[in-house]
Amino acid sequence: MKHPVLAALFLAVGTALHSQPDKTIRIDFTNPGLIPAAWTLELHPDGTGHFRSQRGDAPRSATTTIEAPDQDRDIQVSPAFAANVFSVAAAENFFQKPCESHEKVAFQGTKHLVYTGPDGKGECSFNYSRDRQIQQLGDQLTSLASTILEGARLDRLHQHDRLGLDQEMETLQEMLGDGRATEISVIRTTLESLATDDSLMERVRRRARELLAKAGN
Repeated sequence: MKHPVLAALFLAVGTALHSQPDKTIRIDFTNPGLIPAAWTLELHPDGTGHFRSQRGDAPRSATTTIEAPDQDRDIQVSPAFAANVFSVAAAENFFQKPCESHEKVAFQGTKHLVYTGPDGKGECSFNYSRDRQIQQLGDQLTSLASTILEGARLDRLHQHDRLGLDQEMETLQEMLGDGRATEISVIRTTLESLATDDSLMERVRRRARELLAKAGN
């Protein structure tokens, strides 16, 4: 007689939990002088997320052979990265505060942070923030976006300009070393395709294997 009651209770609790609004952090980046000129990155506490980018109208760079195409794809970051992002959001009152320093610094792009969840909501925008945690969060999310875009560029080079992969892989390693790229596991599929393609230069495949080792399991 108790089993149907317990089953109903568990179902009710599960339904209530499922119906709670999901915690979400979104960053919208815009800089008309860059390619892409705009991108949006959305993350959830479990590390799942979505990334979209739009090229904009900036002239084609004379030093870039192939651009990353516009992106509209799901992503997965590590639990540690996601936990840090949401921890900062909570510590910063869910971005319910002024973020912009209004200091005369070079324009690096407008970062618009948005938090939504059952425990609060808020948003703020900045080019440069005096708040160390906010500035670092913007840098980390921008580095994540750069990694995703580098992966897209590598995919395009793999298809259309395999000789260009050598320099691009070297660039990606440098970016990962100095913090301009992070969470290399987010482009694991791309790196695996390079590491296992016997038609590519050994140096390209070796670099792909080295980056995969950094990505972990």
